[in-house]
Amino acid sequence: MDYGRYKYEQTKKKQEAKKKQSTFQVKEIKIRPKTGKNDLQIKIGHIKKFIGKKDKVKVTVMFRGREISLSDFGRNLLEKIAEETDNIAVVEQYPKFEGRTMMMILSPK
Repeated sequence: MDYGRYKYEQTKKKQEAKKKQSTFQVKEIKIRPKTGKNDLQIKIGHIKKFIGKKDKVKVTVMFRGREISLSDFGRNLLEKIAEETDNIAVVEQYPKFEGRTMMMILSPK
C-alpha cells in the first residue's frame, strides 16, 4: 500500500467528519432586575434569534448595591423569559445564584 495515498485518505476522512459535526456557541444576555418591559422584549427577541441559530443562551441578571435584596424579582424575570421562549427553547440549567449574579442557561429544542 502506498503511504502517501493512505495519509491522503486519512485527511479526507477527518475533513468529512468535521463537516458533519455540529457546533454551537454560548451567547450571553445580561439584564438588571429593574429592566423595563420594552427593553426586556428586545432582549427576548435577541434570545430567540440566538436560539434560531442553534446557539445556547446564558441569561444573567446582575445585581448592584442594594438590589441584592430584589433576588426574588430577578428570579421572576428569568422565569418570565423561560415562559416566553418555551416553544423554541428548553431550560438546561435553572436559575442559580452565584455571588451578585443569577444565571440560567437556555438551549434549543
